[in-house]
Amino acid sequence: MTSSPYFTNICTLPLSSDLFCLALHPTQPLLTVGLATGHVQTYRLPSVTAEEDGSSPPPSPPQPILNANGTSSILSTRRRSSTASENGLGSIETVWKTRRHKGSCRTICYSNDGTLCYSAGTDGLVKVFESETGKVVAKSALPTLKNGEIDAPTVVCEVTPMHLVVATDSGAVYLFDVKQNQKQAEGQKYSLAAHPAKTERPHGDEHVNALVPLPPSESSTSGFPKQFVTVGGSMLAVTDLRKGVVATSEDQEMELINCLILSGLKKGGTSVGEKVLVGQSDGILSLWERGVWGDLDERIIVDREGASIDALCEIPREFLPGGGRLKMNEKVVACGLDDGRIRFVRVGRNGLMQDWDAKHDEIEGVTSLAFDVAGNRLISGGGQTVKIWTKAQIANIAGSINGLGKRERDDSDDNDEWEDAEDDDDDGEEQEKEMAQYGDSDEEDSEEERDRTKRKKRKRNKGKDKSGGKALSLSGIF
Repeated sequence: MTSSPYFTNICTLPLSSDLFCLALHPTQPLLTVGLATGHVQTYRLPSVTAEEDGSSPPPSPPQPILNANGTSSILSTRRRSSTASENGLGSIETVWKTRRHKGSCRTICYSNDGTLCYSAGTDGLVKVFESETGKVVAKSALPTLKNGEIDAPTVVCEVTPMHLVVATDSGAVYLFDVKQNQKQAEGQKYSLAAHPAKTERPHGDEHVNALVPLPPSESSTSGFPKQFVTVGGSMLAVTDLRKGVVATSEDQEMELINCLILSGLKKGGTSVGEKVLVGQSDGILSLWERGVWGDLDERIIVDREGASIDALCEIPREFLPGGGRLKMNEKVVACGLDDGRIRFVRVGRNGLMQDWDAKHDEIEGVTSLAFDVAGNRLISGGGQTVKIWTKAQIANIAGSINGLGKRERDDSDDNDEWEDAEDDDDDGEEQEKEMAQYGDSDEEDSEEERDRTKRKKRKRNKGKDKSGGKALSLSGIF
């Protein structure tokens, strides 16, 4: 089973070999994948155009797509009576494909404006190419190890339009200068330095698993990041483009696999409203306050059996069933596990979203997750398939069929009233319902929270406990 009650797999894109990485264009429906054979391919996903008049065009037969194996059909699990704007169906075109590296293509990223794409492979080469055509416009070789062997890349990331960062298996983090000269002739507009301008080793000899730039501060004049977070081995580190490594965490005694930055969270105390989320190899999602890098701040148990969290992706609330019932400063993140599942967690009132699970594959793990904002689609990758997910139709009407009661009716005009929990007399009952449904990141913390909620509610209601001591359960809705 590849879909849940809330998310539907509308398309499965077969690949010619195992997927190592994927990246989405920041503004266009372009999906680029890097494969174990060294091939790099770019696909154009169906455009999603709003149907203002509500009319539905006649259903069309499945469109053929081209992949490295020849012609293949989209494997759709969705009824085609819905319009393309509703379900994201349509033809998937292969824009271009090539064997870019003589080994595996380990990592891919787009430039900030989407004009360029970068790839790095086990042949030790970093290549810069045009997103639309795949034409290589610059390349550089990574420094070799002392024994002369290739230092295989793990992450490539354009932190600013002038700085490209490449991390490797040996723990090296290389900073390359990228130059753009629009006055040069066609094909000579971009150049990548032949040698890295700077080399850092924030994790010693441990390999670097993931990298994420930190958003620029409000006082920034350039508008581009100056620092980035890396996770490797069992530590987190922060590196400044000019100053080098500025912070390292304590040893977490567990491998840190992936990382993601969340902004727009609730501010208060030492919190600046931003957290770095780190997926661990033991099924734990750790939360780190920006600026407090010594140790994690909170944690959420994503899988109690210890499945590794290999991919992370923020999900916009518009994509979520009952997303309007999130508080303004809350976020939802998709976690791709090495057992093929996609699980969803809520950050704010931390917890796992019970029964939301989707299944990418029964055998292969999820190695990549991305969200197509323009098309309102979740992209998952792993094994030899890429899958596209949309919100299930039934989720759109779930709020009206599950009887959410007075609070559902009251917030029809303004969801902001959900912000101030302390001003709501029945907040205690609501929190009990949510904890009964979603669970908590830690059983002991959950028990303390329930006790605290009951005490607060009894005080507000002059000692009268209207809940009857029973936790209510909602079926998958906020």
